[in-house]
Order: sequence, then structure tokens, then C-alpha cells
Amino acid sequence: MSDFIISLEGTETGHHAALILALMAAFLHALFGALQKGKHDPWLSRGAMDFFYCIIAAPFALFVVPWPEPHMWLIFLGMFVIHMGYKVAQGYTYTKGAYTVVYPVVRGSGPLFAVIGAGFVFGEHFSLVQWLGVMVLLSGIFGLAVYNLRTITVGRETMVPALMLAVLTGAFVALYTTYDAYGIRATADPFTFLAWFFFLDGLVMPVVALLRYRNMEYKPALGPLAVKGFFGGIVAYFSFGCIMLATRLDNVGEAAVLRETSTVFAALIGWIVLGEKVGPRRLSLMALIAAGAVIVEMGG
Repeated sequence: MSDFIISLEGTETGHHAALILALMAAFLHALFGALQKGKHDPWLSRGAMDFFYCIIAAPFALFVVPWPEPHMWLIFLGMFVIHMGYKVAQGYTYTKGAYTVVYPVVRGSGPLFAVIGAGFVFGEHFSLVQWLGVMVLLSGIFGLAVYNLRTITVGRETMVPALMLAVLTGAFVALYTTYDAYGIRATADPFTFLAWFFFLDGLVMPVVALLRYRNMEYKPALGPLAVKGFFGGIVAYFSFGCIMLATRLDNVGEAAVLRETSTVFAALIGWIVLGEKVGPRRLSLMALIAAGAVIVEMGG
């Protein structure tokens, strides 16, 4: 499989594969975010998810894939620090803000920073048409956030700090997207990076969640939390795995922008699963997001 992935790099087939992977990552990331923001405490949910994807990744990292090259350990250290910052910012964001308000802001901040970062790190440059697509996509994402902010009444007293945290989380999204793209390109075998990423990335949050659980006055049942953690861990594999492979096969900036169609999927999940109303305005804004992604792809 590694040889097949490597053979696609820089080819037209690889470009199309990256497109499909980025869109798959978009849907799965929206599902992952909804799982973390669900009825359980976001810190407990994240801890359970990380626990399961850590123990599943461990045998693959230790016994199946080739061991990382010596220079990769410093890269893994940087990855670990960046993802911990992202998780902490995301946990506080989901604690203080409604999912359908903060999620679009997180995803809207991320691609703009990622496109700029990809220009500095990888020398990628968007055409004017692609920048138009980015602006269209961002206008839809932030328009959705503003609309949700005006219409949602739950948790309004913490909305301002929640939005500030959402922008910070978006900056971390851009940082880890760019850094992970650098990391997966720095190793000969992409699956070595993925296996060790999930193994190392899942070590800390289960401990944080356990300490939080022990200090809770009303402790949730562990059975449903474990089921969510297992399912969320599987979703995380495919969500983060797809976007990392996409950034190895094709441009980091394009993959980052296409993944932000996750906002559309998040709105649909909020409508279908969480029972939130969509309405014509939100549908129009969601269509704007999708149109922006199409313009970016066509302008490439």
C-alpha cells in the first residue's frame, strides 16, 4: 500500500485521489466534532477517543510498519506539542460555545492560515481564481457563524470568549495541517508517520479525562462513553489519515480548503442528528461554501 501511495505522488491520478480524500476527511471531521461536542463532557469524549485510537495504533506502530528514521523523532515531538495545543483550545471552545456557532469559525479560520502557511513552507501559490474561491468559501463559513450567533440563544453569556477560542483553535488547525504535511513528506513510508502519529497523539488526553472524571460530582456512565470513544477513534483514523495522505499526494493549501466543506456536513449533522433547524438562509450559506470549494478546485 505504501508503494502504491508513493507511486501516485505528483500524478493526475494522485490529484484526484487527494480530492476524494480531502472530501472524505471533511465529512468525517464534522462527524468527529459532533461526537466530541455531543451529550458528554468534551474533555471526556476526547479522552475516550484518544484512548481507543492510541491502543489500536500501538501494535501497528511497534510491530507492523517500518520504524521511523532518526530525524523523525524531533518532528514527532513538534507534532505532539502542536496537537496538544489544538486539543486544549478545542476543548475549551466546545465547553463554552454552541457547536453550530463555534465550529464554522474554527473551520473558517483554518484554511486561510493554512494556505498562507503552505505558501511559506512548500512554495505553493494560489491563482487569482483560487483566491476568489477561498473568499467565497470563507464568506459562506463566517456568514453561517454570524447567522447562528444571531439566532441561537443557548450559552450566549459565554459566546464572545467561545468565538475568540474558536479563532485560536482555527490557527492551531492551520498549524497542524501544515506541520503534519511536512512530517508525512519527511518519511519514506507514509504509514509509519500515521501509525506513530496516532500512537503518540493518544497518550495524554486519556489521563486528562481520567483526572477530570475523578473530580466530577456527577459521573456519567462509562459504557456509553466507551462506545462513543471507540467509534470516534475509528472516525479519527480515517478523518486525520485521509487529510494527511491528501497533503502528501497533492497541494497542502487545496486539501486544507476542500476539507473545510466539513462546515456543510456539520450543519447537516446538526439538522439531522441534533434536531437543529436549517432553513433557507443556512442552506444558501452552505451552498456558498460548496461553491467556493468548487472554484478552488477548478482554478487549480
